[in-house]
Amino acid sequence: MEPLIALHPARFEPLALLQSWHELLARQSGGPAAAEASFVGRARGRGGHGEPLTGLELEHYPGMTERCLDSQARELMGEHGVIAVMVHHRVGLVEPGDAIVLVAVVADRRGPAQRCCQALLERLKHDAPFWKREHGLDGHSRWLAGNTAL
Repeated sequence: MEPLIALHPARFEPLALLQSWHELLARQSGGPAAAEASFVGRARGRGGHGEPLTGLELEHYPGMTERCLDSQARELMGEHGVIAVMVHHRVGLVEPGDAIVLVAVVADRRGPAQRCCQALLERLKHDAPFWKREHGLDGHSRWLAGNTAL
């Protein structure tokens, strides 16, 4: 099955997207998969130094980012032997509490689903072409040089 990859410039509702994906998978395969792993990441209200934030800005390179996410998903689907992968990711300005990323994986067993979901999240965090800038309550902003720890 082809990976489902989408970038969103506006808010999205992870549970609604999961429900729609489940319905699509059931139509295509004749029923639900035996195992699913999913993760929803949300924007924090505090920066790396504990300062309050008004938002997080996510820049990307249109076209290249989608191709990169698709390639990562395909590679990990093969490596872990899973049935399907879905990735939704925000771009633009994200407010604290808003969903930034939704990753979902279905497989015949829980182990491959969980391992693939974790591996894909790590790839997104470290290899996908996104650039992040924190916006503080005091009006300052700063580009982040690295990623947050697990």
